Amino acid sequence: MKRLTFVLTAFLLLACGGADAQKKSEPMKILVAYFSHSGNTRAMAEQIREATGADIFEIEPGEPYSSVYQEVLERGKREIKGNVKPPLKSMPGNLVQYDVIFVGSPNWWSTIAPPVATFLANEGFAGKTVVPFVTHGGGGMAGCEAAVKGLCPQSRMLKGLAVNGSSVKGAAPQVRKWLKEIGIVK
Repeated sequence: MKRLTFVLTAFLLLACGGADAQKKSEPMKILVAYFSHSGNTRAMAEQIREATGADIFEIEPGEPYSSVYQEVLERGKREIKGNVKPPLKSMPGNLVQYDVIFVGSPNWWSTIAPPVATFLANEGFAGKTVVPFVTHGGGGMAGCEAAVKGLCPQSRMLKGLAVNGSSVKGAAPQVRKWLKEIGIVK
């Protein structure tokens, strides 16, 4: 009887260990969500998608930003100063399925663009791994990582990447190196 109990216990431990090993070997489900006004952040999002095989989602405000640069500056600045989170055109389907969510934004006045703030404020990111990426005209990451962390404090956040907008088209090697450094790709 003792031997039978031992054999059954050993079998159960092996079976559970095998299930854990199988679960660990499943690939991560990744989403790249981004807002892009000029196309730079979109280009970077595509580079991340290509390197990871991720799904992709464009964050679009319900009321599009003007194509007139000065009007974009005025609206963006007004929304940021007023902590406005503009309504979005749509949200991605079921975020529960994703393990890692890359969140891309241009650096607007040292923070994320208001549509990205809306996206992060409207969804539950608790328990997810969130990875910010930013395009900029010289301001680098600035306060963008802190803004993302502030909007999803119960998530695990990995080190973000900031790429100057003028360098985005040739940034694929830099993006791949970063993805390796943070452990997303091998």
